[in-house]
Amino acid sequence: MLIIKVIRGNRSFDLDEFLKKPLFAHLATSENDVPKESPVWFYWEDECIWIIGTPSYDTFPGRIEKNPQCAIGIVDFDHETGKVLHAGFRGHATVERFDAELAKRLLRRYLGNDEKNWDQMFKDLGDSNILVRFVPETVVVRDQSFEPSFGK
Repeated sequence: MLIIKVIRGNRSFDLDEFLKKPLFAHLATSENDVPKESPVWFYWEDECIWIIGTPSYDTFPGRIEKNPQCAIGIVDFDHETGKVLHAGFRGHATVERFDAELAKRLLRRYLGNDEKNWDQMFKDLGDSNILVRFVPETVVVRDQSFEPSFGK
């Protein structure tokens, strides 16, 4: 079992419930001291964040192989209600062999359970893909919600 240092502000939320939502994560890596950011879909399992990558298309797997330290930010935002939930992770990642079953669990969150209805680009995942396993060391969990001004 991993030990993750969780830093909570005055207002917080249930991190595990938050990570079940099909939100975009923003993976921050660096190359030659230049920060890079990649929006990604993710799957939270065994206290790790999993991301699908295609090395022939995505550049973040190569950056991770050179420098495994990275960060991930995830935000659930609704401007009409003023909801702003943020989880910011810091840790390290590794590039792993592709696991089709784990990838399907990830994709079901975003595309639904019926694989027949998935876009063709998600049906043929295989040997040309990898998984990124992000192991968090710290996570900042903050509810930064506010009173909305829309509709007033």
